[in-house]
Amino acid sequence: MIRTALPAAAVLGAAGLLLPLAPLSSLASAAPSRQAGAPAEQAVPVLNGDFADPAMKGDGPTTVGIDHWTGLNQRYSPTASGRTDASHGVALQKDGNTLRQRLRGVRAGAKVTVTYEDSPAVSKECTGPQVVDGQPYAVSGSGGAVQELTTAGDPDRVKGTPGKGRWTGRAYVFTAGENEPALTFTSRVTDSRTHVTCSPMIARIRAVEVPPAVDKTVDKTRLGTAEAYKGNERESSLHNAAAACNGENACVFRPDARTSFRYYDQARVVGEAFVNCTRNALQHSRLLSYSERSHDSIAQTYADAGLALPEVARLPTSGVREEDEKRAKERPMAAQFALAQEREFQRPWQWFSSDQRTVVEKIQPGEVSWVEMQPSRERVEGWFVSKKDDYRLHVVVDGPSRVVPDRLLQRTGPMSEAEKQRCAAARPMTTTPVGADAPASSSDKGLLRVAAPTAPGARSVERSMPLD
Repeated sequence: MIRTALPAAAVLGAAGLLLPLAPLSSLASAAPSRQAGAPAEQAVPVLNGDFADPAMKGDGPTTVGIDHWTGLNQRYSPTASGRTDASHGVALQKDGNTLRQRLRGVRAGAKVTVTYEDSPAVSKECTGPQVVDGQPYAVSGSGGAVQELTTAGDPDRVKGTPGKGRWTGRAYVFTAGENEPALTFTSRVTDSRTHVTCSPMIARIRAVEVPPAVDKTVDKTRLGTAEAYKGNERESSLHNAAAACNGENACVFRPDARTSFRYYDQARVVGEAFVNCTRNALQHSRLLSYSERSHDSIAQTYADAGLALPEVARLPTSGVREEDEKRAKERPMAAQFALAQEREFQRPWQWFSSDQRTVVEKIQPGEVSWVEMQPSRERVEGWFVSKKDDYRLHVVVDGPSRVVPDRLLQRTGPMSEAEKQRCAAARPMTTTPVGADAPASSSDKGLLRVAAPTAPGARSVERSMPLD
């Protein structure tokens, strides 16, 4: 999908690396060099990576939920965090509390590099021994190794005096083992005597990826498993996300240009093969009709699970022209997809196509003539996203392309052995059971006597006389 959209349990392998950075601007040198021809690094959206939303009053700490992140943690203003930029600091609560977000748009197999900064707690509740040697925490990404770290130490701290922050740049590298991998920070402070606000801090999270190569060999009938999310949680079914997008303007479709492409499908024979069993060249014309339909990963996901496709999830990919025309007009998701396709790629989308061609064939004796078609197709991968950005539904759609023309291959070639045998077969006949070996009798020349008419008043129509 395309690489395809893989199931969440699919683990393609992972490698983890976490390096301290000094200074943070030297992060690029910490990442392994890319091989020639490998995909370039691309930015990954980390939503609210500065922890600025929702807006906070005062310097904190506050334990209000942070937009787009899962987990209740203490948030400090940039000033209270001891930072010189606009990013807020977040202190991970103790006893294994986590700070978690799924990285949008990252596919399984991508090499992800996450950069951030950590610091010991700035809370005035900390005692010197609790921060003098730094504070432990862990970072992990789905498919990557869990890395155990300790922040920089903060000596000379006295309880009742806020810390000034000792921020250290970090980089964590992992290979995504699932689509939309979860990035998780976990506090390792478990001492029951430690105040809840005295825990390691995280700030300014950014990420880049080297996406996996697009697999263009995936068949249009096996587009992978569609996936749905609500916030940072994976949905057990697609129904709620599809229902959320069922309103006319409830969702927008966001195509991923990196994994969308055009291609020629496998050639197939259109119409019949014409075999010339005669001794002369034949020339004739015939009319060819052919059509193409679309396929989508939502319908295939339900089919693979043995479930009926619900009405809210039906795109115009049934293969029945009348039904697909109806869906294209009535289904909001079909309109959302087509609109996004036209805006992103500057060309309209078509769910189905059909055409007719008249071809003239000239077939030599002992040859066969046939026509093959290679349809041009287009595969689009992307997300239906609700207006509130809470529901996200990943889908792959494969349909006939309007950009590249179809290929019609008019071909002639030698007969197969079976066709030669057919051409050599005798003409179907029947037997003459009586007098089969006797010579033919004399022919009727029309000179036999014609019977006189019997109707009253009728004239004789006798036109010839017998020869005696």
